[in-house]
Amino acid sequence: MPLKTSIISFLLLLFLAACGNAGTPEPVVPTPTFTPGYTPTLVDPLVILVLPGDVSSRDSETYQNLVYDLAQENAMRFQLRNSLSVEELLMERPSLKIVIALAPDPGLAILAAAAPEVQFLAIDIPGITAGGNITTIGGVDQPIDKQAFLAGYLAPMFASEWRVGILSQKDTPGGESARTAFTNGYHFFCGYCRNGLFSSPRPDYPVVVRIPTDALLNEYIYFAAALRDYNTNFYAEVVYLYPEVATEDVASYLADEGVLMIGQELPSEDLRSSWIVSIQPDVIPAIRSAFLELLAGRGGVSIPTPLFLTDINESLLTEGKLALVQETLDGLLNGTIGTGVTP
Repeated sequence: MPLKTSIISFLLLLFLAACGNAGTPEPVVPTPTFTPGYTPTLVDPLVILVLPGDVSSRDSETYQNLVYDLAQENAMRFQLRNSLSVEELLMERPSLKIVIALAPDPGLAILAAAAPEVQFLAIDIPGITAGGNITTIGGVDQPIDKQAFLAGYLAPMFASEWRVGILSQKDTPGGESARTAFTNGYHFFCGYCRNGLFSSPRPDYPVVVRIPTDALLNEYIYFAAALRDYNTNFYAEVVYLYPEVATEDVASYLADEGVLMIGQELPSEDLRSSWIVSIQPDVIPAIRSAFLELLAGRGGVSIPTPLFLTDINESLLTEGKLALVQETLDGLLNGTIGTGVTP
């Protein structure tokens, strides 16, 4: 065999042997491709409203609509719950940003400690202290002193010889604050309350009657009757009803006695002609102003509850008087007028 043919045959054998020993080739893993400008979808941040099941339908609708709207405005998800456990709280992390809760306390101190990155807002829950990731509206800082002061300012506008009174609660911090503030508001309006018929001040007004906390509801009327003691010529023509004792029976009795009233809420439509105005706490603007701060992680503060006037009896509280009252209310809210009650 010629040498050239032998070399070619040898090389051919080597090539065939190499092909036989190559084995199965390893699979090729495809390289992932990405669409330019695509961003993976993240879970929207969450706000939870903890609303007791026994809250009135009106309040329930108000708070649900408010928090839902705030969530929508800030591209957040909204959940409504009647209670919230630590386990349920932790299941919503890390998207949970804000928890808003109404009384009774759902255990905010424990919840806040379990999720320090979440901001908690307590609405009118007594005993909750602001700080850390807990913000409070109302609760301990109820504006009862401002409400009572304004009522004391209002009442002598409608009473001859400044015969005004307050039906308050005995031996409670709120009741004592209301008594002091009402008296200070009374003197803020009329000073020493002098006129041409008598030269001396009127230290016997306002009439102050305080109902013990252990008194039965059907006994409240007997305390209210002390505001109309004609035998001593010492009686009230206009009365401020402290919220805790402002029952419909008390208001009806006073209306039958010809008394005009001021309070937090009109007890009944039947009493509207005897009702001058309601001075109500309004947490809605406070919640709105707090929400963005909480969303930014800035919490731990106590927010005073604003007040507003409603159930205005326009036949009594005329435009001029209303302007004076609103000016005084503005001063109470912005701090330029003090109630004289020690915080």
